[in-house]
Amino acid sequence: MSKIKTKNKTMEKPTYSEAIEELEKIVTEIENEDIPVDELSSKVKRAAELIHICKTVLYKTEEEVNAVLKDLQEEKKE
Repeated sequence: MSKIKTKNKTMEKPTYSEAIEELEKIVTEIENEDIPVDELSSKVKRAAELIHICKTVLYKTEEEVNAVLKDLQEEKKE
């Protein structure tokens, strides 16, 4: 985990796997109606943060994989 800074506090940024796991838990709680209405807004906001983290990791990974594949293609042409 790396640290991320939010308004007035520093939080641990979850790994992709941790973010997915937490997101799945929130979705299950929402689907099963296990979340009190008072907490629903904060859970939805947290889910949005987790989705952003996951998307960022996936985009970065895709770029890295594409760069490796491009390098391999260039080596093949030589």
